[in-house]
Amino acid sequence: MKITTMDASYRRLVVPVTGSPGDERVLALARQLTEKQPATITLVYVVEVRQSMPLDAELPFEIDRGEAVLGAAEAATRRDGAPKPEQVVTELLQARSAGAAIVDEAIERNADAIVMAACNRKICGRTTLGDTVEYVLKNAPCEVVVVRQGEPERTNGAPRWA
Repeated sequence: MKITTMDASYRRLVVPVTGSPGDERVLALARQLTEKQPATITLVYVVEVRQSMPLDAELPFEIDRGEAVLGAAEAATRRDGAPKPEQVVTELLQARSAGAAIVDEAIERNADAIVMAACNRKICGRTTLGDTVEYVLKNAPCEVVVVRQGEPERTNGAPRWA
């Protein structure tokens, strides 16, 4: 998939990853969007913490999974033969809402764009992209590029917004 119609210059991208099948496509797109100039790609994994738990709760399984997903995403971003960004940063965040955490990271990083994957799902009989994608689309301070997957496949343990 080669982008030919987008001429925007992206120097700072925020890319949420979840361990879902859409990650590889989103990472390839992020590399393509930054191939013409030095750029920083910030890979973000969000552990959503239930309201019944303290925000800084110890969640070793979720943290281990997030670190593994970020490690795989960083390796894929730096893969040989692919356009390479100047810098790849990884952030593992704990938050009540993944959408808010992604938007906050974009603000903090002064991002030019957020590049994320989504898939259609039915909630209460209504087709939606999910709360996280909708929140990011409504509240992001920058451009948002969404890659919608055809099938709503999920890897075991993937966050529900993946």
